[in-house]
Amino acid sequence: MERYELIRSRRKTLALEITGDGRVLVRSPMRCSQARIDAFVTAHAAWIEEHLALQRRRAADRPPAPTAAQIEAMKAKAREVLPPKIAYWSQRMGVRPTGFKVTTARKRYGSCSGKDSLCFSCFLMACPEEAIELVVVHELCHIREKNHGPGFYALLERWLPDWRERKGSLSMD
Repeated sequence: MERYELIRSRRKTLALEITGDGRVLVRSPMRCSQARIDAFVTAHAAWIEEHLALQRRRAADRPPAPTAAQIEAMKAKAREVLPPKIAYWSQRMGVRPTGFKVTTARKRYGSCSGKDSLCFSCFLMACPEEAIELVVVHELCHIREKNHGPGFYALLERWLPDWRERKGSLSMD
């Protein structure tokens, strides 16, 4: 039987999860017996092995994490490349962001706060020029439309009619 981490909570069912780093998590109701949990894991052994193998393949295909120096270089490039793009598109779209920040976010390339401050991941600098421009325009659209409703997409379509094609060149590794 595969080693696993057990997480008990106020749930009603047993569940399995394989994390991105290859750990096996079993989520269990508080009063579930250890014998029932072990039987559940044993019954799903093939599924666990299949998904652990998939995670190992994904890990092998993933490029190595950037060094601190590489991250600093990407941040410096972002501070150089993004302000002119933000200024150009802000003026063209008639919006005014209240601030600009570069982070090391791994899950999203950009965000716009409720107070219209823009935030961009330094990892955006690894994307093609047209994708960088898409993220800038996308976040500037959020100054007018705070959600991803029809009004937001109409605004994005107005400024970047090819946004769908550009979106294809975005990837978070």
